[in-house]
Amino acid sequence: MNNSFGGGDAAEKRNREQGSELLPKFDDRGLLSAVVTDSGTGEVLMVAFMNAEALQKTIETNRAHFWSRSRQSLWMKGESSGNVLEVQEMLVDCDQDAIVLKVKPAGPTCHTGARSCFYRRIDGGELVDASR
Repeated sequence: MNNSFGGGDAAEKRNREQGSELLPKFDDRGLLSAVVTDSGTGEVLMVAFMNAEALQKTIETNRAHFWSRSRQSLWMKGESSGNVLEVQEMLVDCDQDAIVLKVKPAGPTCHTGARSCFYRRIDGGELVDASR
């Protein structure tokens, strides 16, 4: 895995977009966006960020790891709650600056106890429970 932060020549761009080598394109803070979905239902569970270490740990362990921007530290989802996210599949977008993790959740994904962090919808400018 190359820890490039973007740029590069046309050959690198072509390899990143069409090749088979993992060449993550981290932003200027060293992060990728990570969208987490339920591998069984396709439901979006959460969105987080990964740095190179989080990505590598996720690949090595098949457990979702992320970078906390507020705490400035690596964390594994479920390390305190037990609600780990077992990675079934990882997809990378065309220019390798975003990741989709298809996971099997061991429990609620949201720190609020909700199954998904996306548990409210916008209705007329107000937030309402999305299950209704």
